[in-house]
This record gives sequence, C-alpha cells and structure tokens, in this order.
Amino acid sequence: MDVAVLEIGGSHVTAAVVSPDDWSVNVVERAKLESQQAAEVVVAQLAAAARKLPLANGLAVALPGPFDFATGVAWYRGQDKFDQLYGYNLGDSLRAELALDRLMFMNDAEAFAVGEWTAGEVRGVERCVGVTIGTGVGTAFLADGHVVREGDTVPPGGELYKTEYDGKPLEDSISGRAILRRYFASTGTEAHGVKEIADQARADDAAAKDALLTSFSDLATALTPWLDRFGVTKTVLGGSISGAFDIVAEVFSFDVAPTKDTEHSALIGAAAHYLRSN
Repeated sequence: MDVAVLEIGGSHVTAAVVSPDDWSVNVVERAKLESQQAAEVVVAQLAAAARKLPLANGLAVALPGPFDFATGVAWYRGQDKFDQLYGYNLGDSLRAELALDRLMFMNDAEAFAVGEWTAGEVRGVERCVGVTIGTGVGTAFLADGHVVREGDTVPPGGELYKTEYDGKPLEDSISGRAILRRYFASTGTEAHGVKEIADQARADDAAAKDALLTSFSDLATALTPWLDRFGVTKTVLGGSISGAFDIVAEVFSFDVAPTKDTEHSALIGAAAHYLRSN
C-alpha cells in the first residue's frame, strides 16, 4: 500500500507518495509555507499540498515539535514558526478539511531516524540513533527500528536538546545559530548561513573551521554518554548542517555517518511508521 506523506518544516511543506515495495519516493510538490500566518491560513496551505496526494488510505505527517503527536495539538511558541498554532488542534482541522478517516503525526527527527533504519545508513541496525542538526538539534534512539523515549538509557523523551551542556542548553553549543554566533564572535562578521561557513572552512578559513569543529565536538561529547547507555553501535546525522560532515568527521570517536538522502529519509520514516501502526 502506497502511503501519502506530508513533511512540514518552518518554511516549506513537501507532499509525496512513498512506495513500501522499494521505499521509492515520488515528490508531488514542495511548496513554500508561511508558517507565521494565522492558523486557518496555515491549515489551508497544508490542505492544498495534501490534496495533490491520493488520500484514500489516509495521511502520514512528519513535523517538528513541540507538538502533541497523539492528539494533534500544536504547542509552538517563540520559535519563529507556527506561533499562531499554539494550543490549536491541527489534527482535527486537517481531518475536517480533507475528510480524512486516518491521520498520523510523527516527530520529524524520529521520522528521519526510522527512514534511515528502513532504507538508509543504519538499515537494520539493532541499536542506533539519528541526529538532525538545523536550527536546533533533534534526536531519536531506535531499538530494532522502534523509537525509545522512556527510561534512563535515553535523554528526557529521547530528545538530547532537553539536556544541558557546560551549564547551558545544548542548542547554545550545537545548532545553526550556535555556529553562526561562534563565527561572529571570532571574526566580527555575520555569515548568512552555516553553508557559507562550511564553504569558507573548505577554503582554509581557520575561524570558519574552528566554529564548526568546536560545535560538533560539543555534540560528540554530549552524545557519547547516551550512546554508551543505550548501546548504540551506529549513528546517522541528518538535517542541513550534516552537509559539513567532511569538515568535522575527525571529532567523532564513534561510528557515525551523514545521511545520503536529506530530502527523503523523513518521508520514508513517516510512511514506514504509518504502515507499522496501521
């Protein structure tokens, strides 16, 4: 059974059909999303993308938190995305708008990790973790492909960003904004994005390379105790900043690889989870 999937970010929505026969992905549309508009406007944009998909078998949706994935209620606040959806039941609205019998939400970092376990860098690995790095840090700890959120072998809720590093929130050390801030503190120059810093690092800009190495070294140090506790044998990195892996690979003392497919892994993971829970 093919699965209709929406992958929602702060500035885009991707509509795709995933075939479990070979885990191929047919992206039907990638559209801009005005996530700071009123809730009704955001719902209309998402529904417009979803209507391009075959919805007879329902819809799987991967999106970032804070979000109650069981009830469909959004809890975004002060994140430069979806602020007008705070306390809003996105699930009920999409079901009504699209006349859906079945709708499933999944955390996008968890969808990424399950996608990589299903058809990517950690395929079939018994104990693995997926880490997405972009505006923030997302993590998902998997045991036999199933997300583990409870217990003392994983961070609170399985989410590393909820921990502290060096007495501060982890994302103050490793995130897009942390890397940009480090580069500015060193050079007095504002970079337009982490890709720009990575490009400069490859051109032997010492400050750019140091900003990346320091941030990823902090990630490696913060992650290592949890890898040991959970018994992780392989880690996969995703998100836009994983593209800097060639620069920072030296800081990792554990088995880690960047995803080969930043575009499709979360779509595959959402589809796989949808089929598993059907």
